[in-house]
Amino acid sequence: MERLERSGRCLRAALARGRVRRRLPALLLAIAVLGSALKDSDLVPDTPLRNKRNPLNVYFVKLAWAWTLWLLLPFIALTTYELARSKFLYGRTKSALLALRRLGALLVGTAVWYVCTELFVYVENLTGECSLQAKPGQPPRLYASKRECHQDSGVWNGFDISGHCFLLSYCAMMILEEVAVLEAVSVDRSSKLRVVINVLFVSLCFLTAVWVFMFLCTALYFHDFSQKLLGVLIEHALGREQASAWLVARSCSGLLSAVELEQKSSDVAEISWSKSNFL
Repeated sequence: MERLERSGRCLRAALARGRVRRRLPALLLAIAVLGSALKDSDLVPDTPLRNKRNPLNVYFVKLAWAWTLWLLLPFIALTTYELARSKFLYGRTKSALLALRRLGALLVGTAVWYVCTELFVYVENLTGECSLQAKPGQPPRLYASKRECHQDSGVWNGFDISGHCFLLSYCAMMILEEVAVLEAVSVDRSSKLRVVINVLFVSLCFLTAVWVFMFLCTALYFHDFSQKLLGVLIEHALGREQASAWLVARSCSGLLSAVELEQKSSDVAEISWSKSNFL
């Protein structure tokens, strides 16, 4: 338990004041550019990660949003409930309702993930064509989608926006956005709740490291530069828009702003009271 506590403190210190959260978009963009340059220059060594069937890709990246949701759901629920009880002095019912409202951010994130995934598939189908040798005596068949082409063992050539670059950066930024709430949460060190929150927090940080590492592998081994760049830029644009339209109001950013406002109001009231007594 002591090792877990130390790990949690070190990670919270590293993530303090949102420095990592603010710098990660630029880091991911740089990885996409430099990784593509190395790939185009044939400077990338041949490793098992080049294979799309490697375990990390099959069991983690393919299920990236599920892994992210699985850990964020309890983390958001517990931290929001505790923050509402300790900082805002809400009752159990109001605290639970606030936690449910914050969980709505994950519903919005799921909708964004689904719409973007379908959009990427649509663009690839719209811009592609199937490379397949026609059978003797039969006219060439026109294929409407990548799936139909693959069913006949053909190769589909279309503009494949990197869903991995989009999803991995999206999951990493979502996690960093949500764990920022720990700056305002204070739990007794001897309580079981603190242990649970620390386990979830350390797990989320480890998951973020996996997503960034797999983002690097995608940049080095898969997709063209323009496909990766567009995937990252779409995530950055949607992430910034979502943060301003939803997360600031209902997720950890909004809660932290509310805590800071409450603290400033208390400080102003205390200063005013002190001045009035002095006069």
